Parts: sequence; C-alpha cells; structure tokens
Amino acid sequence: MLSREDFVFTIGYDGPAAVVDNQAKRKYGKLSTGELAEKGLFRAAYSSAVYSKSADELKLVAEAYKRHCNHSLPEQNQADVKEVDISSLERLFGVSPVDVSRSIYL
Repeated sequence: MLSREDFVFTIGYDGPAAVVDNQAKRKYGKLSTGELAEKGLFRAAYSSAVYSKSADELKLVAEAYKRHCNHSLPEQNQADVKEVDISSLERLFGVSPVDVSRSIYL
C-alpha cells in the first residue's frame, strides 16, 4: 500500500508501480486535505480525501472546487455552478484507489 503522500502526488502508473511527483510531494506532502484545496491543488486534495475514505473530506473538496469555479466565472454566470457531484470529481481528476506497493519518483 502506498503512503498517503505517495498516493496524493501520484501522476500515473508504470505497470505495478506508482509514478510520483517527488518535487510536489516534498513541497506539499504534509498539508491536510483542506489546506491542499485552499491552495487550489484540487487533484491532490481529492486524492487525499479518497485516501482517507472520509465523506466529509470529499464534501470539503467538492465545496472548495465549487467556490473556485464560481469565483472564476463572470458574475452573471456564477449561479451556473450550483452543485459539484463527487462522482464527477472522480472522472475529472482520474483518481481512484489502486492497490500498488511500489513507487517511482520523478
């Protein structure tokens, strides 16, 4: 099983090994799910929530992403992003639990 930090900063897989962004891991690896979301690192925040298996953390990421999307839109279009479905975040970020035990660091 990968460590939380390795899972959060995995950028792909090479066979049975996770390919990890080591620079991002060193810089942001100790941040909580909420802190990652606050910094706009939504994929990492979502990965952290998936790793923790916490529905509250998944909701926190969805809400932070929704706020970001609304803030990024022109004022007249802000009502367009009403809800962010957690399953849509899985498709958007391409993150799901994978059982690998080895990491390759870039």
